[in-house]
Amino acid sequence: MSQWHCVATLSDLRARKKKAVDVAGTPVALFLVKDNVYALNDICIHEQRQLSKGALLFGKVICPGHQWKFDPATGQPDDQEGCQPTYAVKVEDDGTIHVSLDRVREDA
Repeated sequence: MSQWHCVATLSDLRARKKKAVDVAGTPVALFLVKDNVYALNDICIHEQRQLSKGALLFGKVICPGHQWKFDPATGQPDDQEGCQPTYAVKVEDDGTIHVSLDRVREDA
């Protein structure tokens, strides 16, 4: 059974489209892309930089280190090896965002 953690609201993400949160001691970056919320481990697998300090460009998460581009749904980097960990997200009708660390995204 998955444990869900309440981490933010949609209104928290609307302005900047990204937010760093702590989920039970794990750094997680939330991203809002075309009305979908994605959760990735906030520490880049390549340069160990905070993805939440990077940018969103054309639906990709751009690392502030060496500008690796990650698919926010799958964690797959463009033209690179490895995979950024992603987590399951659910958004309640009231806009509350929940993340589960013990589950990867179901559509990934």
